[in-house]
Amino acid sequence: MKKVFLVAGARPNLMKVAPIFRASRNLESIECDIVYTGQHYDRQMSQVFFEDLDIDEPKFNMGKSTGSHAEQTGAIMISFEKICIEHKPDLVVVVGDVNSTLACSVTARKLHIPVAHVEAGLRSGDLDMPEEINRMVTDSISNLFFTTEEHGFDNLLREGKDPASVFQVGNVMIDNLFYNVKRLGDDVTSDYQSRPLKEKLGKYAFLTLHRPSNVDCKDVLKGIVSALNKISEKLPILFPIHPRTAKMMEEFSISFSENVHTFPPLSFRESLYLWKDAQVVITDSGGLQEETTALGVPCVTVRENTERPVTVDRGTNVIAGVSEAKILSEVEKAFAKTDDPAPEIPGWDGHAAERIWEILIDYLNRG
Repeated sequence: MKKVFLVAGARPNLMKVAPIFRASRNLESIECDIVYTGQHYDRQMSQVFFEDLDIDEPKFNMGKSTGSHAEQTGAIMISFEKICIEHKPDLVVVVGDVNSTLACSVTARKLHIPVAHVEAGLRSGDLDMPEEINRMVTDSISNLFFTTEEHGFDNLLREGKDPASVFQVGNVMIDNLFYNVKRLGDDVTSDYQSRPLKEKLGKYAFLTLHRPSNVDCKDVLKGIVSALNKISEKLPILFPIHPRTAKMMEEFSISFSENVHTFPPLSFRESLYLWKDAQVVITDSGGLQEETTALGVPCVTVRENTERPVTVDRGTNVIAGVSEAKILSEVEKAFAKTDDPAPEIPGWDGHAAERIWEILIDYLNRG
């Protein structure tokens, strides 16, 4: 029996870990445990998701992990080291690009535990993004690399990785997406707080906005909100508002118009219930760029760059930047794509997790 740790530290991580954990339930030779670092500790962004994603509660939960990037990373490393020394995993799987990804990969390697990075090789080219640093450091020390699409694969080979350790397996976010689309029956959605408004509006845009570069600068946030208020005059906007965004809007005395309908953070499935039928999704999230592409929902990304260029290549996503005029222009263009079919991307078929386990089991058996 081989012991594998799946590390999750933030909401996007939980969605990536979920299909890998679910697939492990069918493996007799594997003991798979989730390690939750508590990088996001708000209940609406943690405990609810374990239930919502059909995964067990983490066997190891580090509790709150707050403070600066250095404080958070250091605290996670100290806690994770103790868990690894006591429980001796044979392999650690990290996902994505949050501080937990970096912290746990470095800790594991220093303890001579091999590391597999899921969603490896993604690059935005923007070293001002903390996530870009996390991605690059994690990929510099990992043993196995699982990429979601050809850009990530090519990036890793260009950076000198051994081709025998790089595997284009597909996208676990899309595994999770397809799994949960099937679970959105009336028995589930009838209790959603957002359902009456969705049915009343019929047509709407869906928004996520949380990146520090967008919400922590008053002038940037003011311009984005101004664009959103103008968009909402033609098409109402549904926005499960991130705690950080709510805090900064209050601090800067910036407000939405009455046509921007805000909610507290929603569960993954309730968010999916809303955005899957939106005319357009406006976001600064990385994962949502991929998910909208998989379902063919037009996406306008409020950022200057993306580490997920395949979404732009396939025409479902556009990088609008943060200027008010460009956001307005790109959202207007996106309306024309609402009924376009979803593109086909190799490996985005709902079975990436199974392919990952085939490779991991072979690696562990050889080790």
